[in-house]
Formats: sequence, structure tokens, C-alpha cells
Amino acid sequence: MSLDQPLDGSSDDAASDEHLRAIEAILLVAHEPVSPDLIAQLIERPLDEVINSIERLGAEYREQGRGFEIGEVAGGYRFQTVAEVAPWVERFVLSEQRARLSGAALETLAIVAYKQPISRAQVASIRGVDPDGVLRSLAARGYIAEVGRDPGPGQAVMWGTTQTFLERLGLPSLDHLPPIAEFIPSADVVETLESGLRLDTDIITEPVADADG
Repeated sequence: MSLDQPLDGSSDDAASDEHLRAIEAILLVAHEPVSPDLIAQLIERPLDEVINSIERLGAEYREQGRGFEIGEVAGGYRFQTVAEVAPWVERFVLSEQRARLSGAALETLAIVAYKQPISRAQVASIRGVDPDGVLRSLAARGYIAEVGRDPGPGQAVMWGTTQTFLERLGLPSLDHLPPIAEFIPSADVVETLESGLRLDTDIITEPVADADG
């Protein structure tokens, strides 16, 4: 029986249809392959029935020519795209990867990279603004992650960079980050800037004479 076909009113068919929808929903929200044993426990059905239901769903997707399928991976099941649509999926993934980080995100990411492990409060004290939104965005992109807890009062979450961060920058390890001194002006440059911006107190400006004076 296809999921699109109307129910004939029998309780067995209604229960079967409900279990199929439950399996679909579980696989849809799962981030990792879900074992059939876990699904059987969740929907309270025998293991062999669950496996048959998953195979039935997979057969229906193939018959309907869907762009996704149920794949069996690492002892579990998950939704995945079919091979035929790979070129379009790759275009989408690459377009997402090209999305640029904002200046605030780049600044926060640099602070985490060079100061890690670091807490939200410490990032805020350096940047002078609340970094919560930026930290969530960087974590969602997979560039930073929670690496521990501060042993002090409150046990604040400590942030650090991830393997994805290194992969995107093409670095084998954090030891290969450019020395932070390269981004700090030398003493000569600072002195030149200061002398150019400093008010010269030796020059006294004469007041302009009053036109009536």
C-alpha cells in the first residue's frame, strides 16, 4: 500500500500507516544514521517489522523517482540524496561555502583562534560588544565549538576552533597560524602614526584680529 493511497478503514492499515510516518519523521530529524533497534524501541514494534517498513519506504521512493533515498550507513538508516542529483547538490553546497563572514564574525573568530580556550565574557571584554549572536553563527558553520568549562564560578562555556576551521584555512594545526605579531605595527610605524596625528603644542596660533579692531 502506498502512503498516498486512502486507508480502507481497518485498524491494522491505520496503525501501519502511522508507523511508516513515524519512521519517516524520525529519519528526517536525525543528524546521524539511526539504528533499527532504536526505531523499534521508539515506535514499540518488532525489529523485523521496522526493517520491512524501512525497505518498503525505500522502494516507494525509488518508484516515485524522488531526489532522496533511505541509505543504510554504519549500522543505521538515514535520508540521503540520490547519486543522479549530485551535480546540483554540489552547486548548492559550494554556494553555501562561498557565503562570506561578516567583519564582526571574522574578528570574533580571530579572537577565539588566538586566545582559545576563551569564554563569551572574555570575547566580549576584548571586542567591547555582546558576541552571543556571532558565536552562535560561527558554531553553526562548524568553525568553533565548546571545548570545556571554566573551573571558576559559573563554569562558563569555553570556546575553541574546530577541525573544519583548520581545513578551511588549509592548516595542519593551530601551531601554523600566522604569528599575531605580524598583524601589529612595528614601533617605527606606531611612532610615525603618533607624530602625524599628534597636535604640535609649540605652534601658537595668533587670534584673528577683529574686523572692527
